[in-house]
Amino acid sequence: MKKSLLILPFFLLTILGCKAQDREPSDFIPKGYAEFEKYFGDLNKDGLDDCVLIIKKTDTANIVTNRFDKKVDRNRRGIVVLFKKEKGYELADKNYSCFSSENEDGGVYFPPELWIDFERGNLIVHYGHGRYGFWRYIFRFQNSNFELIGYDESNGGVVISSETSINFLTKKKLIRENTNENAEGGDEVFKETWDNIEIEALIKLSEIKDFDELEVYNY
Repeated sequence: MKKSLLILPFFLLTILGCKAQDREPSDFIPKGYAEFEKYFGDLNKDGLDDCVLIIKKTDTANIVTNRFDKKVDRNRRGIVVLFKKEKGYELADKNYSCFSSENEDGGVYFPPELWIDFERGNLIVHYGHGRYGFWRYIFRFQNSNFELIGYDESNGGVVISSETSINFLTKKKLIRENTNENAEGGDEVFKETWDNIEIEALIKLSEIKDFDELEVYNY
């Protein structure tokens, strides 16, 4: 009888372990949230397509009437990063509320469009703002977290007025300013300025409260 009691827990643990290995991306969406977007790409250079979920809270209290008398969903969005294994996915990192909703009031501007890119094993959080330019945050999985290792910003659309690129690993910042006032696009002439930056520790994806307030270009 005692031998059976010892064997049973091991059997249950084996079954539970198999189930964990077979988990799909939808299994990682927390209660009270829904899938907003889904992306696939290799984030740990193992040749397998990992998964990034953008999730969105489903609290009806955050469905409000905007200044145009239109009902809009102002629930915040978050991110869940999953590594692909042989039989399913496992959680790599998460942050359930770091992104504002897609329905924020931008005043005279439209809200920037958020999407995810994959580049050389890095996770890119990209904000596109049409003719006003773009900015993006570059994360790498290291020290058991996705850490912010770079930032790029471009101002202007067809004609670029300025660009900023920060490498948080080398602690260097490059600013490129267009000096050709008559540029029509592609014929910009850039003046380059390099500076050192000060940063004590790399920013973790899981600890970012709000990307809208992450003004890394001030380093």
